[in-house]
Amino acid sequence: MIENLLMSDELLTVGQVAEALGVTVRTLHHYDEIGLVVPSERSRAGYRLYTEADLRRLQHVVVYRRLGFPLEEIGELLDGAGSDTVVEHLRRQRETVTHRVAELSQLVAAIDAALEAEMNEDRISREEQRELFGDSFDDDHAAEAEERWGGSDAWAQSQQRARSYSKEQWRQVKEEGDAVNARYVDLMQAGAPATSVEAMDAAEEARQQICRWFYDCPRELHAGIAAMYVADPRFTKTYEDVAPGLAQYVHDAVVANAARG
Repeated sequence: MIENLLMSDELLTVGQVAEALGVTVRTLHHYDEIGLVVPSERSRAGYRLYTEADLRRLQHVVVYRRLGFPLEEIGELLDGAGSDTVVEHLRRQRETVTHRVAELSQLVAAIDAALEAEMNEDRISREEQRELFGDSFDDDHAAEAEERWGGSDAWAQSQQRARSYSKEQWRQVKEEGDAVNARYVDLMQAGAPATSVEAMDAAEEARQQICRWFYDCPRELHAGIAAMYVADPRFTKTYEDVAPGLAQYVHDAVVANAARG
């Protein structure tokens, strides 16, 4: 409708303009009162009449308002442009709208990801985690971890990722962890030192699993985590249940891997 009115030489009333641009008559009166868009013509009875030029100016005002510009700034933009006013305004408006669209697209993607995570019926329950991971899954461990690292970026990243994983993904996490532990055991029983390239490679794979599934884990942080494998009896037991001496072996391999950079 607005395109047809712009191509017409007909003078338009306040009501016609308001309907065409989706604004209120009161808004148009306000624009007139502050000198932002003043109708160029009046009827014999004194009613406001808008020309094509008035309508084009008003169209720019409406777009800028929807983009969040204050009226005073809009007036400065419209009154300060040169001979290529329309082209400049349209380009500026397009650039701003395109930027907003990109921001909104990112927001929609984030919301969709959150919705998918919340609505995913395959997400694993704590009972299912306990069944899958056995004694290594302990609510007390989780509570202590939150107390130690709850304010860190790594904790926030880990929690965000973990909440979205399905049962199958958690099963894959366990299988990958078991595979690395099996490598450690084979190396240890074969007599390979924890400082050997093979053991350090196994430690690096364990670190990459943490990065891949939970949070960014630099080698120094990984070494700090490994210290708990020998310092905390609960963590020690997790590895000792796999093979006697494994906790110390894994600790030493992780520390050696961190040292090689």
